[in-house]
Amino acid sequence: MSAHKNIQIGMLGCGVVGGQVAALLEKNNAELSTRAGATLVLKKIAVRDIKSAREGINPTLLTTDVQSVINDPEIDIIIEVMGGIDPSRELILAAINNGKSVVTANKALLATHGADLFTAADNKGVDLYYEAAVAGAIPIIRPMRESLVGDQITRVMGIVNGTTNYILTKMDEEGRAFNDVLKEAQGLGYAEADPTADIEGFDAASKAAIIAGLAFHSRVSVDDVCREGISAITAEDVAVAKTMNHVIKLLAIAELTSDDRISVRVHPTLIPRSHPLAAVRDAYNAVFVEAKSAGQLMFYGRGAGGAPTASAVLGDLVAVARHRVSNSVGPRESDYADRAIAPIGDTKTQFLIRLNVADKPGVLAAIAQVFAKEGVSIQTVRQSGRGNDAELIVVSHGATESALSATVKALSSMDIVTKVESVLRVQGSNS
Repeated sequence: MSAHKNIQIGMLGCGVVGGQVAALLEKNNAELSTRAGATLVLKKIAVRDIKSAREGINPTLLTTDVQSVINDPEIDIIIEVMGGIDPSRELILAAINNGKSVVTANKALLATHGADLFTAADNKGVDLYYEAAVAGAIPIIRPMRESLVGDQITRVMGIVNGTTNYILTKMDEEGRAFNDVLKEAQGLGYAEADPTADIEGFDAASKAAIIAGLAFHSRVSVDDVCREGISAITAEDVAVAKTMNHVIKLLAIAELTSDDRISVRVHPTLIPRSHPLAAVRDAYNAVFVEAKSAGQLMFYGRGAGGAPTASAVLGDLVAVARHRVSNSVGPRESDYADRAIAPIGDTKTQFLIRLNVADKPGVLAAIAQVFAKEGVSIQTVRQSGRGNDAELIVVSHGATESALSATVKALSSMDIVTKVESVLRVQGSNS
């Protein structure tokens, strides 16, 4: 086709990310068009309120009639940056059914209804690209979908939420309490007024589902992800991690089990300070990939924000535009493996259990008997006195979540145990 072909673009949403996409597309249009092999023309932007000030955006592009964007026969590509599940799902499906390729940053939608969207895109022979849905500007989707397609990925661990990483970094470096740092993060714009999606792990769980599906060529939804947030992490937990030369991070972990099932989860995790992920500070993200042939790879950068996320959206836009010019499509969904999801109870890892106990003879032996009865092997025990009470910090060898749960339940019922203060997973430097 001619290099002067026009590719018409419609956009749904014009908030922080959408505004940056539109502004950068206008500013860098000549170069982006050259890379795409066609002139990229932003034709319409659907918004809720046409009167809101949007600096650098041509107001003639704005419309509140979203259907006029979806159904415009001249528009080739839809960029969806509205967020949320409804009405985004219906709008994207309608766009696909109209023969339009789609670029989206919507991790919640993909993690919940990705199967429907990918099936629709395959049936219509159009692209569905979503690099911006996981880890912002960090290129992780395309490397996993294309660069590593000749390899076998065995595990992916990621810090994929900047808000929680900022909070945990400040707790570690400054010894501050969770609520104190959360308020600071809200003041800096890292955390929303309602931070639930971030601090309780919902955002990371959506990204974990997307990553797991890509890595292991199976359909994984957010409902398959075991999720635990960081709101229960205390300054004492962070201090204990420091004494072990570890740091606490909220990790999204997707890995193959020994029987070829997928374990996918999000939870606070102690990792050694020697691990590359331990050095990821503040609001930065990183994804650590382990593959049989390539070995260990880490992708690091800004995981959120208008400009970083817009960078990923525009990268997808150029790729999809190239396909439109050549009448082709990019890689389709790869779900041939159809692996089963392992129940969280079967997942095996190390644990740290911190508990307050009566400071008297025989306590350690009684505690050890509980661990032995539930089949959990103890790696280390540390005891410190507190007057009439003592604090025990027990680190286990690898054990299943179900065995851990039974152990904690049994410990909580013992007269000599005042309180089980915290239970945290531990990820070894080479595990």
